[in-house]
Amino acid sequence: MIAKKQIWRMAFAAALLAVVSIFSFAPHAMAHPVPFSYLDVRIEPGAIELTLVAHMFDVAHELGVDPADRVLDGSVLGSKGDVLLTLLRSRLQIVAGGLPLTEAAWSSPEPLPDQQSVRWHARYLTTTAPGSLTVTATLFPYDPAHQTFVNFYEGGALTSQAILDRSHPQLEYFVGDRQGVLAVIRKFVPAGIHHILIGPDHLLFLVGLLLLGGSIRRLLLVVSAFTVAHSITLSLAALNVVTPPVRLIEPAIALSIVYVGVDNLMVGRGRDVRAWIAFAFGFIHGFGFANVLREMNLPSRALGWSLFSFNLGVEIGQLLVVVIVASALMGLRSRNEAAGRRLAFAGSLVVILVGAFWFVQRIFFPGGMA
Repeated sequence: MIAKKQIWRMAFAAALLAVVSIFSFAPHAMAHPVPFSYLDVRIEPGAIELTLVAHMFDVAHELGVDPADRVLDGSVLGSKGDVLLTLLRSRLQIVAGGLPLTEAAWSSPEPLPDQQSVRWHARYLTTTAPGSLTVTATLFPYDPAHQTFVNFYEGGALTSQAILDRSHPQLEYFVGDRQGVLAVIRKFVPAGIHHILIGPDHLLFLVGLLLLGGSIRRLLLVVSAFTVAHSITLSLAALNVVTPPVRLIEPAIALSIVYVGVDNLMVGRGRDVRAWIAFAFGFIHGFGFANVLREMNLPSRALGWSLFSFNLGVEIGQLLVVVIVASALMGLRSRNEAAGRRLAFAGSLVVILVGAFWFVQRIFFPGGMA
């Protein structure tokens, strides 16, 4: 009985200690606000204006001031303002139209007691209208949870909002004019070309379709069918209308490669259906393209142009592959028809084996997907 009483006393004492600890530390935990900074970016003719607002706790930490509200004292802030401004300017980079902006007129720090914050204004002069702005900000790296809310304004109207943090310290904004459209095209057309040229599965699928040769008209029909199909699913997935999981799409792409190789070996038993194969499996490959495109943080204000530009780049890359491979195969067949047939047979076997390997890899070892 005595033992039970001691156990109960010990449990009660532990619970009481826990409650006291919670209430002892709660004021200190609640004293530090959610770590936010605010950056307004106003795009004007010939200039880009910034307004930066930082909380007094972050400012005080960087200046080594305690208690934190002392930084709202004009005399304290004035004597240390240059030191803090140098730090913030090194942690905030603005690139306009591909050119870093370095020369700016910054205001003195302005205390905002009602908001427990400090504010700065800056003005960058620009000689030409930038098509895009890239903002990189890691303002207070001491705090891993710190976030910077970024607002973009054009013509006095709020046009876009974003959040920067440690995992996403950079964003690109496209201006809503002709220069902005050109900037989107300049970015996403090369991205589409690059992706098709470094995507081994998409390239192997195309090469498999070209191994049997044929007229220029026939080959263009095959490639066009593939383009139409993957453009549809690329757009649907990029717009988040249909988003099948990667674990299903990647093995399906590998199976499409196997199917092309098998069809090449069996084509003598029936009519040429490569255009239909390209169209059917193009839907699956489009979802694969979209997985890459989503990682590029599509600009919401220029979504249509970015999708069009990326698709155009993919088409250009495909045509480059078609011209090179088809020309080489035609040249070989014109000199030695038998050698051309042997190459098509051997190439189809390679297509089947590589596609089968990727299928097994993507089903059972998804971490090592090609």
